Amino acid sequence: MSWTDPVRIPADVDQEDRIVGGFTARQVAILGCTGALLYAAYLLAEERLPLAVFAAAALPVALTGVLLAIGRRDGVPLDRYLLAAIRHGRSPKHLASTSSDIPDAPAWVAAKPGPHPAPLRLPARGLTADGLIDLGPDGVAAVAEVSTVSFALRTPDEQDALVAVFGRWLNSLSGPAQILVRAERVDLTGPISTLLANADTLAHPALTAAAHEHAAFLTDLSARHDLLRRHVLLIVREPTAARAVRRLEEAARLLSACGLTIRPLDSDAAGALVASCFDPAAPPGLRSEPAEVITARGRQ
Repeated sequence: MSWTDPVRIPADVDQEDRIVGGFTARQVAILGCTGALLYAAYLLAEERLPLAVFAAAALPVALTGVLLAIGRRDGVPLDRYLLAAIRHGRSPKHLASTSSDIPDAPAWVAAKPGPHPAPLRLPARGLTADGLIDLGPDGVAAVAEVSTVSFALRTPDEQDALVAVFGRWLNSLSGPAQILVRAERVDLTGPISTLLANADTLAHPALTAAAHEHAAFLTDLSARHDLLRRHVLLIVREPTAARAVRRLEEAARLLSACGLTIRPLDSDAAGALVASCFDPAAPPGLRSEPAEVITARGRQ
C-alpha cells in the first residue's frame, strides 16, 4: 500500500477492539469464565452424575453465558444492561435534595410507611459567580446560549460554507461538548401587559387601536395554542474554569463565521436553567429551600 492510498476510518471510533474470532475482550472473558465454571462442575460431578444429566443441567448455564456475551438490548451489551437493572433495582427510589440527615415525615402527613428517603446525589455541586456549573471531581461545565440560522433558505454554496465552518469547529474540539436543543413554553402575559400599558401613550389613535388589536391577537393565540420556543445551548466540560471559558470563546470566534452568536449564561441564568431541567412546568424564578414547606397557597 502506498502513502496515497485511501484508508477507511470507522465511524464508530469508540467500538471495542476484536481480539479473538471477532469477539471483544469482554466477550472472551464472559465465555471463558462460563467455560471454566462448566469444566470445574464437570470435574466435580464426573463420577456422580451421568453425562446426559450433566449436559442437560449445564445447557442453561452455557446458553446464559453465550447470551450475556453476544446479546444486546437497545444497543447496550446484555451483561451491562443486566448490571444496570440490578443497580437500579437496589437503589433507593425516594430521594431528597439535602446533605443533612433526613427527618421523618410530620405526624399530620397521612403517609404510608415505607423506605426512608435517601440523599439525592447530583453531579452538579453548585454554581460559581461566573455562571459555571461545579461538577466536583469531574471539573466544571460552561453553558452558553446559541442563536440559530436559516439553513434551508441559503443557496447551495452558502450551505456548503456553513457546513465547512461547523466542521472546522467540530475538528477543533479538545474536550467533551454537547449541543442541547430545548423546547420551552412561551408566556405572553408580560408582553401583552406591556403592550396594553403603552398603547394609550402612542401618538395616533390608529396606532393605539392597532396595539389593542395586536394584544387581542396575542391573547387569543396563547389561549388556543401551546406556544413553544426553541432554545439552543452549548455546554462544554473542562477540568478548570479558565479552560472552559476559553473553549466558549474559541467556539464563539469560529462559529461567528456562520452568523451564530454565543452568549455565556451568567449565574442567575444558569441557575434558572438547571432548575427548569428538574421541573420544566414550574414558573420561572420559583425556588424553594430544602426545609421549606410548599402548599397549594404558597410557601410557609
